[in-house]
Amino acid sequence: MVTKGCSVPRQTKRILVTGGAGFLGSHLCEKLVSAKHEVLCVDNFYTGSKENVSGLLKCPRFELMRHDITFPLYVEVDEIYNLACPASPIHYQYDPVQTTKTSVHGSINMLGLAKRVKAKILQASTSEVYGDPEVHPQNETYWGRVNPIGPRSCYDEGKRCAETLFFDYRRQHNLSIKVARIFNTYGPRMQLNDGRVVSNFIVQALTGRPITIYGDGKQTRSFCYVDDLIDGLMRLMGTGDEITGPINLGNPVEFTMMGLAETVIELTASKSSIDFKPLPIDDPRQRQPDISQARDALGWAPSVPLREGLKETIAYFDNLLRAEGTGAA
Repeated sequence: MVTKGCSVPRQTKRILVTGGAGFLGSHLCEKLVSAKHEVLCVDNFYTGSKENVSGLLKCPRFELMRHDITFPLYVEVDEIYNLACPASPIHYQYDPVQTTKTSVHGSINMLGLAKRVKAKILQASTSEVYGDPEVHPQNETYWGRVNPIGPRSCYDEGKRCAETLFFDYRRQHNLSIKVARIFNTYGPRMQLNDGRVVSNFIVQALTGRPITIYGDGKQTRSFCYVDDLIDGLMRLMGTGDEITGPINLGNPVEFTMMGLAETVIELTASKSSIDFKPLPIDDPRQRQPDISQARDALGWAPSVPLREGLKETIAYFDNLLRAEGTGAA
């Protein structure tokens, strides 16, 4: 698969990807290896998996290390993509103190490493910094509406603090930083128990269970396919020091939860019914990125339509479920 990217390198960089065995990180590692860089993938395997990077393990320019970035890391690298942190509410609320530590202590450790080795560093921030927004669509100048003591705040406020740290390191130490605010991303390698809406709907539809919609189904999200998102991250990292972000990366096309559920049912030919449940505390009603900055500074915009991305994601989950003996009903 990606071993063809192990040919003689040119303009090779040594790149650290924290959270590199996770959903986004594993796709990023593949792209970086294919671009002929040396990649150090660091993951504590809380939500990441060795299986996600199994196709890279035989490549001599790929290295996998088990490590938790809440502890210092001493390596020599040219660039750092800091993706480490559980992103699903199920996972980040399981141990909220550790989630906050990963965003805050982890960022301090990675920024300290970048400062020591003079590496360029990118922070994978999130649209959750906007909270339940009063501005729609959300642009990067909006400060957000976040509940600092709610059940989601370990993730929301952790990521907000991480952004603060990145910009303070920029101001205080002239560090070369990039901050990407990632909106809902989906695609192959999401976990079966991920807990996010796309994976939930697909798994429920494939197994014939009722599709769970929280609230009335009118709340919206904007879904970006993983290949588009990784392209945006790499373009941002490739910019000059004058471009720091934060820059929104996401698909500006907005969908209701009901519309997503109906599309998944259609594409899976499922007979699943829809089960409405109360909306969780602090769950955002609307989420849609303004990507004007990404278009202007990076020449980036997503290109994969939702239906096409869903087909790829459905095929992935279908194969996964069949391998586990719980295939489509």
